[in-house]
Amino acid sequence: MAYQGFAQEYLGMPAVTRAYTTACVLTTAAVQLEFITPFQLYFNPDLIFRKFQIWRLITNFLFFGPLGFSFFFNMIFLYRYCRMLEEGSFRGRTADFVFMFLFGGFLMTLFGLFASLFFLGQAFTIMLVYVWSRRNPYIRMNFFGLLNFQAPFLPWVLMGFSLLLGNSIIIDLLGIAVGHIYYFLEDVFPNQPGGKKLLLTPSFLKMVFDTPEEDPNYNPLPEDRPEHQPGDQDQNEQQHPQ
Repeated sequence: MAYQGFAQEYLGMPAVTRAYTTACVLTTAAVQLEFITPFQLYFNPDLIFRKFQIWRLITNFLFFGPLGFSFFFNMIFLYRYCRMLEEGSFRGRTADFVFMFLFGGFLMTLFGLFASLFFLGQAFTIMLVYVWSRRNPYIRMNFFGLLNFQAPFLPWVLMGFSLLLGNSIIIDLLGIAVGHIYYFLEDVFPNQPGGKKLLLTPSFLKMVFDTPEEDPNYNPLPEDRPEHQPGDQDQNEQQHPQ
């Protein structure tokens, strides 16, 4: 029963959240089982551009460290806020959601070229949390039963928690900065006087991820209309024989 419940919950996850979360868990499991090592995954511009190890552009977003409190903490927040974004403000807009992934990953990679950052998965999670929190400003949050605050403060609370654990806050600040850039360009600037939408999802992403909408002005040929389908006609002839 527990397995069936887990399978049902897993299959009920929206597509992008399921794909990204699964990739993160499988990557960590592969490292834990020593099929691969973190040295094959981390972000290294020299190996990417000189040795053509292009996979590092992706794998550095998939590894969150060995199994432990930090890993499970990141997975919980990644799953929760990625899913709420995909099922909330990005509902029915999978292509736009994927484009946010690509835009955020691109900016973080650019920053990684000039800083000694090896894994950017945590920054990516903070970006998702930041975008969700700014789009839900009036939701009240509770952090481990200790703090009560409104949603926009959540990324900063997480950064403070990282600081208490002795971790560097550079990754958190990067996620907040990229999240704010996306939020400003997508939600703020287009609504300003003279502003316009600068982040336009490429049409090929819409073709791949979004189901095409039916044209309300489309008028099917007579033979394509349901009332003229052969099955219906045969059924009517059987019900009303000559």
